[in-house]
Amino acid sequence: MDDMDFPTPDVDVESIDPNELKAQVDAGEPVTLLDARMEGDYEEWKIDGENVDSINVPYFHFLDDEIPEDVLDQIPKDRELTVLCAKGGASEYVAGSLKELGYDVDHLEEGMNGWARVYEALEVTGYDGAGTLLQYQRPSSGCLGYFVYDDGEAAVIDPLREFTDRYLDDAEELGVELQYAIDTHVHADHISGVRNLADEGVEGVIPEPAVDRGITYAEDMTLAADGDEFAVGDVTIETVYTPGHTSGMTSYLIDDSLLATGDGLFIESVARPDLEEGDEGAPEAASQLYESLQERVLSLPDETLIGGAHFSDAAEPAADGTYTAPIGQLVDEMAALRMDEEEFVDVILSDMPPRPANYEDIIATNLGQREADDEEAFELELGPNNCAASQDSLADD
Repeated sequence: MDDMDFPTPDVDVESIDPNELKAQVDAGEPVTLLDARMEGDYEEWKIDGENVDSINVPYFHFLDDEIPEDVLDQIPKDRELTVLCAKGGASEYVAGSLKELGYDVDHLEEGMNGWARVYEALEVTGYDGAGTLLQYQRPSSGCLGYFVYDDGEAAVIDPLREFTDRYLDDAEELGVELQYAIDTHVHADHISGVRNLADEGVEGVIPEPAVDRGITYAEDMTLAADGDEFAVGDVTIETVYTPGHTSGMTSYLIDDSLLATGDGLFIESVARPDLEEGDEGAPEAASQLYESLQERVLSLPDETLIGGAHFSDAAEPAADGTYTAPIGQLVDEMAALRMDEEEFVDVILSDMPPRPANYEDIIATNLGQREADDEEAFELELGPNNCAASQDSLADD
């Protein structure tokens, strides 16, 4: 859509920065969005929120000299509108057409591509280990990462390639040296930033059990085996092998306070087990996930925080705004964590969402088996993550 050449509007159209829009959504301000992408793109991936009223009217309805009345009837004129598209070209044109008709309207800079570059860091105030723990949040895809720092040193867990410079800049601003870049597993929904950070002198860490999947750059990385520990100042990061989502899925216990579970366990759901071996291997992987959760995760003290690598629209953040929750709370709220193995496997396999967009190419890129420049890498990971076993919350309370 945005590759087309749209006429320059005859009126000046203001734009809104994606971070400003995110701030409005977070503040609870009423936001009305006119999404000018095609219906299929809109249904697959859009900006949501309790205070967001989102309307989908594809851009081609605005190409005639006169916009049809039935189209205008769908667009409220009594409130401010923000028009968005994929990259920002069509939305500026549509916003200009509406402004000429008297609408109070602006458009989103860079469209959904700009939204995908929103990346925030919040302190996990429930963390009671040494140092300080931040949670990175990418609202466009629900990706989460973790940055722990203490006594001049830092580590980042599940970094995204798109934000390589951000982690280095944050470390510099905090006056710490980024020691480790750690992956929990071979991701299927986004491109890992571990190799890029390693190129900048950070020690890259990948799970040793993941190497057999065909990782081509393993010799350049530190391989983390179950029980291995990494020191960041006075913080200890312990490796906890938790296969199921993938054969190499590994969690990291940060100073006995928060378990970064990657895609093993989320605060509203558990992992899907079909992205490595497909539907045929999913039952065995689901059983393996059950064992990992029961024996390696839920065996930790109830107060241990869980922090996954993703959140969905069904997730409720903690009071500090982070997507973290104590193990005891998750057991109380999520029936799947109280089931026996047979029932658990049946539930997990019963209603899995569509697989992440471009997941095969993303996996191959993260294995190092295919190359992708920065632009292609960014394009590959646009869209929802769909790494959980359900698009809805599995919490029953």
